[in-house]
Amino acid sequence: MSQQPIVQAFFDEPTKTFSYVVQDPDSKACAILDSVLDFDYAAGRTDVRSADEIIGFIHDNALEVTWILETHVHADHLSAAPYLHEKLGGRTGIGANITVVQEVFGKAFNAGSEFARDGSQFDHLFEEGDTFAIGNLEGRVLYTPGHTPACLTYVIGNAAFVGDTLFMPDYGTARCDFPGGDARTLYRSIQKVLALPGETRLFMCHDYKAPEREEYQHETTVAEQRAHNIHVHEGVSEETFVKLRTERDATLGMPRLIIPAVQVNMRAGEMPAAEDNGQVYLKVPINAF
Repeated sequence: MSQQPIVQAFFDEPTKTFSYVVQDPDSKACAILDSVLDFDYAAGRTDVRSADEIIGFIHDNALEVTWILETHVHADHLSAAPYLHEKLGGRTGIGANITVVQEVFGKAFNAGSEFARDGSQFDHLFEEGDTFAIGNLEGRVLYTPGHTPACLTYVIGNAAFVGDTLFMPDYGTARCDFPGGDARTLYRSIQKVLALPGETRLFMCHDYKAPEREEYQHETTVAEQRAHNIHVHEGVSEETFVKLRTERDATLGMPRLIIPAVQVNMRAGEMPAAEDNGQVYLKVPINAF
């Protein structure tokens, strides 16, 4: 029988992001997944309200943070991992192909020699099939690229955290038009997720409320995705999916926070180094994307 982690969701409505605290039911050990650093783009100001909500929950329940995990380099919100690490401890982790993302976007933002492109900003780089522990809970890693080259799904007991690979069944799947994304690769990654036992709980990183749905949702199952996902339910061929996904992506605008988010998240949530006047800056490449 699969272990059943205790999962607490936290929702940041401005970025439509779900973060999670995943707890071992037999101990106080836990992991934090896909945290959010609040960011007012117009003012260029950060805030830690969302992260403090997670910290408050962990303190209230006397939990001990083992891991601070990212499913991928997010393009729609900034990570609060450094702040959480400072306050709570825990090891940071992401997929090993973060190095591919760092190389692509390091060039795009003309990052200097101080920006290492080897993933060393994180404590651990996960490969397909790796396992890790949260107390007595065992987690394992599925490499699920397609949305980005570094996307992972973390399978923890009877729960799986899919990042942006899948959305709720009535909303579909992730876009594949970012650098390094690929619709055919995403289809094959999704098949790995859908090969998990049907009762596996799937936790989304985002929800945008499908038409005619009034509430945000974050949890479904493999069986529900197989039967009802509007893009990739059972019977949808790879060619059909690639055509649908490619045509849909051509209609989408860029995420509002992609420019600051990628610069920060490729650095494990750290800001670029301050310039000689002591001020930190984020760049806006003109006509680059």
